[in-house]
Order: sequence, then C-alpha cells, then structure tokens
Amino acid sequence: MLTKKEQRLRRSRQTRIRIATQGVARLTVNRTNLHIYASVISGDGAKVLASASTAEVEVRKSLGASGKGGNTAAAQAIGKRIAEKAKAAGVEKVAFDRAGFAYHGRVKALADAAREAGLQF
Repeated sequence: MLTKKEQRLRRSRQTRIRIATQGVARLTVNRTNLHIYASVISGDGAKVLASASTAEVEVRKSLGASGKGGNTAAAQAIGKRIAEKAKAAGVEKVAFDRAGFAYHGRVKALADAAREAGLQF
C-alpha cells in the first residue's frame, strides 16, 4: 500500500520524463498546507532560473497581517511573481510540472496567473 506522498510522486514521475524529452524549462509547483512554492528549472535540470514562494518575506507582507499562503489568492500572487522573475531571467516558454498534484484549486490558480502574466505553457 502506497502512502499519499508516494502516490503523488509516482504520478509526477511520468510527467517529469515527458518534460525532460522536450528539453524546455519547467515550472514546478509544490504545495503544502501553509505555503505554495514555484520554481523555473532549466531544460537540462541543472539550474534553478527563478523561484517564488509565499514563504518569502516581501510576499508575506503583501498577503496581509496573517501572511497566509495556503489560499488561492496567495497562489495567484505567486503565479504572477514567478512569471515576472522567469521573464527577467529570459524564459518565455515553460512546461508546467504540477508534481502529481491535482490541477485545481491553488495549483490551477498559480498556473492561470502565470499564463496571464505572459508565461507560455
């Protein structure tokens, strides 16, 4: 019997293999109860080109007094922020790697915000 985490990692494995064959930068998402993290990793998987998360000090200030990063509003903010950072690093096209997380709620909010801010995937 697989644990929840093992099931998620098993789901993510095939996606990562498919993205690796494309050879484009990938936008990975990690979601915890309290925060959401996003990073753009180079096509060869060697370098993190840009990263953003709700754990960053500036982001926590912008989220208000509670600094809650576990909601869709925070995910949208991170989506916009990662798109801006990726463009600054010279990345326009990425492959979206949801890391086995279901594509709805916070993961979908982050992806939609990144698309609106000009990232292509």
